[in-house]
Amino acid sequence: MTVVRGTDEPAALLDGVTKRFAEVSAVDNLSLSVPRGTVYGFLGPNGAGKTTSIRMLVGILHPNAGQVTVLGERDPAAIKRRLGYLPEEKGLYKKMRVAELVAYFGRLKGMSRANAVTQANRLLDEFDLGHRATDRCESLSKGMGQKVQIACTLVHAPELVVLDEPFSGLDPVNVELVRGMILDLKRRNCTVIISTHVMEQAEQICDALVLINRGRKVLEGPTATLKQRAERTIVVDYDGDGAALRTLPGVLRVNDAGKHAELALADDADPQAILELLMPTLRIRRFDTREASLHEIFVRTVGPDLASPVESRGSDGI
Repeated sequence: MTVVRGTDEPAALLDGVTKRFAEVSAVDNLSLSVPRGTVYGFLGPNGAGKTTSIRMLVGILHPNAGQVTVLGERDPAAIKRRLGYLPEEKGLYKKMRVAELVAYFGRLKGMSRANAVTQANRLLDEFDLGHRATDRCESLSKGMGQKVQIACTLVHAPELVVLDEPFSGLDPVNVELVRGMILDLKRRNCTVIISTHVMEQAEQICDALVLINRGRKVLEGPTATLKQRAERTIVVDYDGDGAALRTLPGVLRVNDAGKHAELALADDADPQAILELLMPTLRIRRFDTREASLHEIFVRTVGPDLASPVESRGSDGI
């Protein structure tokens, strides 16, 4: 018998979850709720505990404390066919042919052979890989292989899709293709969870998110709400000696990458006065006032000395 659940029930719920490896707590008392039909981001630097959290969510790891509920179930076997998972460590069966591999994963999820083959070919066409359907996986580039593995994740039309670093290895064109795929899943009321260490990826597509650092939650909520709570920020692109940015009145913090900087403003700061002070010492190519980026919010929250290394802009074009 099929159980019809309320649409307000979370797609995933972590309640006080802790995972230890020997004496190290990879995840420490993590609680969060993933709303149905949204794109939800697990964000944080490498080593923050994102992948460990994801592996507990999909049932690969079991927590030392706390409870994990996915699609209303606590038994990983009960949700196996309702879940699609793209792991961070990716690999293909090199000797298998591309369409054969995607259909094989559909069969593992309980699909009939005919349906699995049909869906595999449809997804390969959607990902512009139909012409490689009969090629062996070992012949694929890294980006093509990534798209094939995403097709394996989606072939059985899961209710919840979990993608650990889904943009890794993709060029800008394929980044846009995968981004469109994620947004299309959302339009079909599928819940998508993305784990990434590149803040700008999540900022562009996530409805809500959790920021994790050193195994602990530091922020959680709708993306727009988290950004609205932060101080105003000035974005400056410049040529010259960036030391001038650190002596400005009304500037609380400076995140200077060299030629590009974000300045966090106090409530009473005057952007026009700041611009006038910078003009004699720097060549200003861009000067905009906007909401803080997720990277800046993260650094403000945990402090630059406590945050593990984290990327604000990836090499994949996002």
